[in-house]
Amino acid sequence: MAKSQEVDRTMWTSLLHAGLVGSFMRFPHVEADAGALKSAGAKAAIYGIPFDATNISRSGANYGPRGIREVSCQFLSYNAMFDFDLIDALAPVDCGDCDVILANAQSTFANAQRDIGQILDAGALPVTLGGDHSISIPAVRAVRERYSDPGLILIDTHLDTAPDVGGELLNHCCPITRAVDAGFDPKKIALVGISGWMNPRTEIEYCREQGITVVWLEEIWEKGTKWAIDKALEVAGSSSEGLYLSFDVDSLDAAHAPGTCCPTPGGLTSREAIEIVRGVSTNGLIGVDVVEAAPSLDATPATALIAGRIAIEAMAFHAGAGR
Repeated sequence: MAKSQEVDRTMWTSLLHAGLVGSFMRFPHVEADAGALKSAGAKAAIYGIPFDATNISRSGANYGPRGIREVSCQFLSYNAMFDFDLIDALAPVDCGDCDVILANAQSTFANAQRDIGQILDAGALPVTLGGDHSISIPAVRAVRERYSDPGLILIDTHLDTAPDVGGELLNHCCPITRAVDAGFDPKKIALVGISGWMNPRTEIEYCREQGITVVWLEEIWEKGTKWAIDKALEVAGSSSEGLYLSFDVDSLDAAHAPGTCCPTPGGLTSREAIEIVRGVSTNGLIGVDVVEAAPSLDATPATALIAGRIAIEAMAFHAGAGR
């Protein structure tokens, strides 16, 4: 009798795009309920907010969560270099998408804040896929409800510190301002990869008045990613409760991420972005989001792929990969 062979779960066994690929990396679907997540043993949960109604530029980020999920079958949960398996480390699940209330940011964000709160209450890392950058607002509010003194790192080409946009407070130009309003200490906020050409005077003045640290793109060119990581962790990592990481794909050069609302000529390379995300996630995160991917604005899957890769890197290094 032939000896049965154990199947390598990390090995491809069929056509990549065969079967149902409705969840991120084919992770099991579990509703955003603390009890259900605890029963599943989940230590990380994907959550989509397909909402871009606050965008001042090109629309399309509402397709971000679906587009990222569609290409995520290209990735394995296993990293051969580190001999690290994301499933073994975190038992991640996919909680699906927020119940979006069309053209209503306030109601949509209330739904998202509730669901992300359930993920946090289960002791899992919320990994939120946007959507425009306004979706960070319900995420940081949910974190602040449960942590008294979290740090925050933003990787972006924009400062995102607008007080409002045309009088509207819930806008993708305002997530950092709303985080401060929610109770984040501005002196424990680091904004990384910021372009001098892409930000108005009002927003940099807000940073200076509040004591928010800005790591300029040109400083990363001059001093490198390790310096940027150390600087960001010196600021946001000073919190004893951990830090929240928000990654905007428009921080990347438009050559690497053309499918976004405000493409950035001369932004970070993909490798620089991965190095920074790995470095700031190493000490553990209390939440992460990846925003502004707009796959319909990209003739290739490149932008969705790097967005998915960033989410994977944040989860993996949060869980101890590379140690």
